Amino acid sequence: MAWWVWMALMATMLEGRCQTQPRSSPSDRETSLWSSSFGMKLASVTPFLGKYHPFVGHCCQTCTPKSWESLFHRSITDLGFCNVILVKEENTRIFPPALGAVPRFRGWLVRRLCYFLWSLEQHIPPCQDAPQKIMESTGVQNLLSGRVPGGAGEGQVPDLVKKEVQRILGHIQAPPRPFLVRLFSWALLRFLNCLFLNVQLHKGQMKMVQKAAQAGSPLVLLSTHKTLLDGILLPFVLLSQGLGVLHVAWDSRACSPALRALLRKLGGLFLPPEANLSLDSSEGLLARAVVQAVIEQLLVSGQPLLIFLEEAPGALGPRLSALGQAWVGFVVQTVQMGIVPDALLVPVAVTYDLVPDAPCDIDHASAPLGLWTGALAVIRSLWSRWGCSRRICSRVHLAQPFSLQEYIASARSCWGSRQTLEQLLQPIVLGQCTAVPDTEKEQEWTPITGPLLALKEEDQLLVRRLSCHVLSASVGSSAVMSTAIMATLLLFKHQKGVFLSQLLGEFSWLTEEILLRGFDVGFSGQLRSLLQHSLSLLRAHVVLLRIRQGDLLVMPRAGPGLTHLAQLSAELLPVFLSEAVGACAVRALLAGRMPPQGPWELQGILLLSQNELYRQILLLMHLLPQDLLLLKPCQSSYCYCQEVLDRLIQCGLLVAEETPGSWPACDTGRQRLSRKLLWKLSGDFTDSDSDDFEEAEGRYFRLSQQSHCPDFFLFLCRLLSPLLKAFAHAAAFLRQGQLPDTESGYTEQLFQFLQATAQEEGSFECADPKLAISAIWTFRDLGVRGASVTIFCPPAPTPIEWLRETQLCPHHPTGLACWCLIKTLGFTWCLPATDVVTGWRRFCSRRRALQAPGSTCPLLSPAGTIRKN
Repeated sequence: MAWWVWMALMATMLEGRCQTQPRSSPSDRETSLWSSSFGMKLASVTPFLGKYHPFVGHCCQTCTPKSWESLFHRSITDLGFCNVILVKEENTRIFPPALGAVPRFRGWLVRRLCYFLWSLEQHIPPCQDAPQKIMESTGVQNLLSGRVPGGAGEGQVPDLVKKEVQRILGHIQAPPRPFLVRLFSWALLRFLNCLFLNVQLHKGQMKMVQKAAQAGSPLVLLSTHKTLLDGILLPFVLLSQGLGVLHVAWDSRACSPALRALLRKLGGLFLPPEANLSLDSSEGLLARAVVQAVIEQLLVSGQPLLIFLEEAPGALGPRLSALGQAWVGFVVQTVQMGIVPDALLVPVAVTYDLVPDAPCDIDHASAPLGLWTGALAVIRSLWSRWGCSRRICSRVHLAQPFSLQEYIASARSCWGSRQTLEQLLQPIVLGQCTAVPDTEKEQEWTPITGPLLALKEEDQLLVRRLSCHVLSASVGSSAVMSTAIMATLLLFKHQKGVFLSQLLGEFSWLTEEILLRGFDVGFSGQLRSLLQHSLSLLRAHVVLLRIRQGDLLVMPRAGPGLTHLAQLSAELLPVFLSEAVGACAVRALLAGRMPPQGPWELQGILLLSQNELYRQILLLMHLLPQDLLLLKPCQSSYCYCQEVLDRLIQCGLLVAEETPGSWPACDTGRQRLSRKLLWKLSGDFTDSDSDDFEEAEGRYFRLSQQSHCPDFFLFLCRLLSPLLKAFAHAAAFLRQGQLPDTESGYTEQLFQFLQATAQEEGSFECADPKLAISAIWTFRDLGVRGASVTIFCPPAPTPIEWLRETQLCPHHPTGLACWCLIKTLGFTWCLPATDVVTGWRRFCSRRRALQAPGSTCPLLSPAGTIRKN
């Protein structure tokens, strides 16, 4: 034990030295501005509307109404926050019934060793008999007796099957070692205090989870996945709050064999590779049965389980994790078989100012993390922060738990007919119909693995929609960090630079807008300190210049750093997603009626009908990826359209206008009351208000003429500009003659094309490999094929603004993509302006040269006209 005490003393001295060592003062002008606290005397402003943060994370009232009413009391919203990595002398306590909470240890030495004493007091329940219980479970015994396929009854010796079961079980898990868990918790507490300023947790959210754990049902935490540190930070948080050892479902591809062995002893779970084999494989059947037995024993014993619903950080692919859905399938199957009466699902999210281990190199992002590689990363992180005060902040979010049994019973009633993107949009693109089908979009980018294929088709659909539902709840309960707000302001409002005095007001305004929409922020304090903290973290991507006395000019660095700012600003998109979709839809309608450079007053004169807005919002909604929208399966598209329209009215962008030539809406005396007041049978509901759509069809709106509306309208449109620019550049990429044969080749070459285009135009915010994959998969779902060589598309440097009114031939792959994007969206605002007339003439001459004689394509004639600006 002496060596452990010596390590604690050395770590304490190291931490004290890191905190007391003064920072070096560089001589260059720009660095001196960073180290001098901007050299300004600014008044402190509290950027909040009220005293408390809004309480977020309520479960869905449509799918789980009973859970929505339970486990919540208004008093828990006032409990405030706690810093889970702040351990002092008061945290080493015992709780005798007569004396209450009394510190067990006191003195100078205790203050130096409080981390060590805290780790000794954590309660770790023993789990030594877990392997024996798994071997004695019904599923494993059926395998050993040969009563199920893949067991010992199919020509295999029972002893060999038992050894194979033990081998698979050793690959999945190992009993947690209490001594190793305590040692790792102590070391992790030291590391987190060197890496983070604080790790905030809402006490009310934690009280909800603790109350749910006391109800008797096992807890299953379903979390987002920002970084590999999430799988270590969340178990530490729950262990410190008295919920025991959290079992984490890790991805075996992201860890080396040595690291997997360590994580198993800390409570980690790994899916064996044999579980992904085909359904008729005996090895696959055996592996899936053992994994099912492990989950059953884990839930029966009441131990919490953590499953990541998002793919590993740095992975290029769909947002929803196939591995996470496989683990959720095992949990759903356990509840449906009645092994446990119910399980409580807890949406979880962890947000950071900056992701600690964000991979900078795409080629090395998918490499497995080794034990020594992780140790070197820890040492490098500590060394980089030696004597530096630029530590990051983190926030852990625990949403309201809800019953899995209740969700299964009520969610099936919300399922309706769905169609693919090709069925929804291609008839409209080809001019075969104008009405948008009254069905939902079916878009599944996540591949189905072996464990999920083993379920029934109805259960597979249940697991996929449950995963999407919980991920939407986790993202909705996440707080917005200060770096995300700063990146959004610099990228979408002030890319050419802004003075710090103005940036203070913009930061406060955007913070209030976030709080008004029911979202939380992950910071508090003085406005000046918040800006200094966020700008210091974004130091590599931001430039500070002293232009005039008493103020500084803040501007983003031109170049690839804009891609990083765009990734940070994506965290703010869920807050304004409805308004952004509505603003882009309104912009598309206005683009077909007047020049994009027209004044705001002229645009405000035009009337927009409700039906036109609904149709445009639906078209844009269907085109945007499901991974971006994250619509809940219980929410229909038309309900979302109404929500978008309501948001635009609430934020003041749209103003209701009376129908021309009709009676005012407030005049209720001329609504043919004589017909509605006639006596009818009691069961006759023909005069129901829900069947009378005349009033809804006659609603018109116009843009508000308030002074702040133009800037806010453009700000909302620009939030979606990285994705829409990637779509536009992908459509231009398809014009190239030599195209690859594989999907991975398309993605790689498109990403290179985005980087080359960014170098020419400066649009680095769309040079993201994830956006390239989204564009390729969206075009694939739309029905665009890359096999044709006949291309109707402008030259690469030419923007597509002049193609808005020039109809392209949709019978060709690239023409279909470009025409769909232009005609459906009209997003001419996201591309640089060039000579419209010159581009139009060039395209017309190119089209006449490529047009085949006798062509009967309906969209080749007439060519279309262009308005003079």
